[in-house]
Amino acid sequence: MARGWESKSVESQQSDIGVGKEKPVDQRRHSLEMSRRRIVSELAATKSAARKTSLEAALKHLDAELAKLL
Repeated sequence: MARGWESKSVESQQSDIGVGKEKPVDQRRHSLEMSRRRIVSELAATKSAARKTSLEAALKHLDAELAKLL
């Protein structure tokens, strides 16, 4: 019985290792989405016209990159 339990434990551990892995495309999409959220947040808070222009350009770029992944 111990041997069967041990092999099941190893199998379970190996499947747990694979759970946290994302595909590179998913990682890229997640990174872009996080960046987009940060830019939107900064855009809402900024009062500088120059900074707003820069953030809008960054947002446009991120949206284009996200569109490529879909």
